[in-house]
Amino acid sequence: MRTLAPTAKGFISLATVGLVTVGFAPFAETISHTTVALAYLLAILFVATLFGSRPALASSVAGALCFNFFFLPPYFTFAVSQGENWVALAAFLVTAVVAGQLSSYARRRADESEARRQEIEQLYSDLREAFAQASQAEALRQSEQMKSALLDAVTHDLRTPLTSIKAAATTLMETGIDLGDESRRDLLAIIDEEAERLNAFIGGIVDLARIEAGQLDLKRSGVPVTEIISRAVERASARLSGREVVIEVPPQTPDVRVDGQSAEEALYSLIENASKYSPDDAPIRLSAIATPTRGVEIIVEDKGRGIAPEDRERIFEKFIRVGRAEIHSTASGLGLGLAIARGLAESMGGSVTAGDGRDGYVTAFTLTLPAAGPTIG
Repeated sequence: MRTLAPTAKGFISLATVGLVTVGFAPFAETISHTTVALAYLLAILFVATLFGSRPALASSVAGALCFNFFFLPPYFTFAVSQGENWVALAAFLVTAVVAGQLSSYARRRADESEARRQEIEQLYSDLREAFAQASQAEALRQSEQMKSALLDAVTHDLRTPLTSIKAAATTLMETGIDLGDESRRDLLAIIDEEAERLNAFIGGIVDLARIEAGQLDLKRSGVPVTEIISRAVERASARLSGREVVIEVPPQTPDVRVDGQSAEEALYSLIENASKYSPDDAPIRLSAIATPTRGVEIIVEDKGRGIAPEDRERIFEKFIRVGRAEIHSTASGLGLGLAIARGLAESMGGSVTAGDGRDGYVTAFTLTLPAAGPTIG
């Protein structure tokens, strides 16, 4: 309606006043002047709301003329016989003009508000799209950084053992070199050790993928805590060589209901981590505590530099190694061990957390596993 031509707006405005006049004219001598005036005002407000101030002003003048001509005595003339009718006519005209202008002003403000709302929505839409594009660009940038870091780490962790294997194998195959039995055994030991390192590296990636995909085949049963600890320590014996390992497991410690192999793997990852990030001559302590909540905590403590409180959750993320790599020369890897340990523990209804050690130990990793029977609180 706001897009109509001015002529059309004027015609509709006058027609609206005409309809009110036609509707009330037959009752001019009996109907109240107030009723007629209100009807004209409603028509004028309608015009002002639809078309604006100019058509409303025209309707006000037309309404005042029709009101005087048809409804104020003497009828059908523009003369006014009584003073009170002059007051009524003037009051009507003023009221009609003011009401029309106010209605038109309110409509303009409403239109302006709607225009601002649409503009804000458009700006918000543009801003959201810009943020989305920026977020996508940032995600792509971080993804590329992650790919680059991962590629560097994988390249390093594959190339290092492969280089050692290649060098040892090449030496063994050299026909011009006279190697004694001891030298051959040393070279074969290097090949075996580095091949095992490669196997563990690839196995860690596969294990993490299986954990994240929920494809672990867990066979839970009651397993003694001492058995899990002894098997994990035995598996880590090469890395723990020459280091004191303190084991404290109270006799009354209950068994845990877990998949034995997965629990051993999780604990082995914690022991390996402790040995990586503490001095070669520093002891590692493994202790077990039954909890009142039907669980058993296996705690691995070391005397390395520790982990800052703000990093104690980050270290369980994939490919994260923070703050302690320089402590020990053998601290290498992709940073998957702790992520695997936590994933395995959680898959069995347990957890892994990092905190402060006790009795002179600096860092403590706590592997919590569900108990198979009543615990000692």
